[in-house]
Amino acid sequence: MLVPLAFGGMATAPMASAETVLRVIPHADLKNLDPIWTTAYISRNHGYLIYDTLFAMDDQFKPQPQMVDTWETSDDGMTWTFTLRDGLMFHDGAPVTSEDVIASLKRWGARDGMGQQLMGVMGEMTAVDDKTFKFQLKEPYGLVLESIGKISSNVPFIMPKRVAETDPFEQITDYTGSGPFVFSADEWVPGSKVVYTKNENYKPRDEEPSAAAGGKVAKVDKVIWTYFPDQTTAMNALMAGEIDFFEQPTNDLAEVMKSNPDIVVEVNDPLGNIGFARFNSLLPPFDKADVRRAAIMAMDQKDYLAAAIGNEEFWKTCYSVYPCGTPLANDVGSEVMETADKEKAKAALEAAGYDGTPVVIMQPTDVPVLSAFSLVTAEALRDIGMEVDLQAMDWATLTSRRAKRDPVSEGGWNMFHTWWIGADVIDPMAIAFSGNPDKGWFGWPTDEELEKARADFAVASTLEEKQEIAKKVQERLWAIGASGQLGQFFVPVAYRNNVKGLIKSPVQFFWNMSVD
Repeated sequence: MLVPLAFGGMATAPMASAETVLRVIPHADLKNLDPIWTTAYISRNHGYLIYDTLFAMDDQFKPQPQMVDTWETSDDGMTWTFTLRDGLMFHDGAPVTSEDVIASLKRWGARDGMGQQLMGVMGEMTAVDDKTFKFQLKEPYGLVLESIGKISSNVPFIMPKRVAETDPFEQITDYTGSGPFVFSADEWVPGSKVVYTKNENYKPRDEEPSAAAGGKVAKVDKVIWTYFPDQTTAMNALMAGEIDFFEQPTNDLAEVMKSNPDIVVEVNDPLGNIGFARFNSLLPPFDKADVRRAAIMAMDQKDYLAAAIGNEEFWKTCYSVYPCGTPLANDVGSEVMETADKEKAKAALEAAGYDGTPVVIMQPTDVPVLSAFSLVTAEALRDIGMEVDLQAMDWATLTSRRAKRDPVSEGGWNMFHTWWIGADVIDPMAIAFSGNPDKGWFGWPTDEELEKARADFAVASTLEEKQEIAKKVQERLWAIGASGQLGQFFVPVAYRNNVKGLIKSPVQFFWNMSVD
């Protein structure tokens, strides 16, 4: 509160309050601004700042209403009716309407794994009035709220209808949202800086924050992301007080920062991350499942995690495609990943008829974990007799290039490495597990049995049914060698001790955070 100060009996005018800024080192450079077009987590984090969602997952992974005020379901589960909260407004001042919601869900449903399954049972989505909309399903579906409230990539963010009508396979150019912050396009410097300003018209829910759910209160005037390609430079900026929050420091630097009394280092995500080595199933040599499986047999999770993460406090091997310690984790078919034997892998590669075709691995040198993963894979594949072309680039370039289905000679690729947060791959609905090459994730494997099992999972009613179907999905993923699983690991965050309000979640959110 501003209080006039009196000197010698004379009152002065109130002084303007200082602008509050949360200064952040993000985990990657923001280049692609469309969180529906890409699954990149940096684009997802950008999306959460400027967009809002109909429902949102709380810290128990239960969907809670966010933009929705009330909803009801018919007795047969075929009709769902939703009414939006009062006062929802886009950054340009236009009200959020049912038409915006429907257009946004259609675009999201064309790209996201859970969205594709939901749209597969959707008869129609209709606007009853400006604030009320209806789903008419073709058959009962058990994951309606879980789908439209999913916490991570791709998130069903709500955009204006004019924006949401953009081809889902083309990037948007209008970044108008209705979330707690506004993207300052004129201040964006790719490769350096992203600025978000507080949305003064945003009306948060009157609830305590819980992961992605609850009240999204913007407690600072600006959030500024400053990108540092070099981690040591980033660490020094945090320790010098030039930065408030460091999203993903390497574990060795985290150990250094722990010694600074002004810095807090902690793990913020209870499920951690799952490392992926992703093959391009469309191009030789990985257009053959047997070649992909041979490559997987050469991968030793301990090698990857020791090289990329180091301290065993922050990683563990896990041979389930679902995070270990979660309800669907199992070991069906996992022997191909557990083999970790280069001689057996070499023999399997020869039996698969590998013909010497070079393997182009995209190496994101600005993301230390993924850069290390790439180097370990390159060595493993060379050891079993494969020709490897390791191509260095930044992560932003990789996330653009991985969308290309072109031949290698025209800018295509054979492999890249990434990770998914555990919450993204907790069940078969993950886009990472798709067997539909037309709608699936980068790499585009094909398997009808896999797709049938994923569809069955969406309508399963008991945990026991879901567990059995999840095993079938896992069996098919290992059978076709869709990806190598590189283990489960935890990356800490680091921040100055004047930062308050950090939300425990698999996703890094910047609402509710303040700087003293």
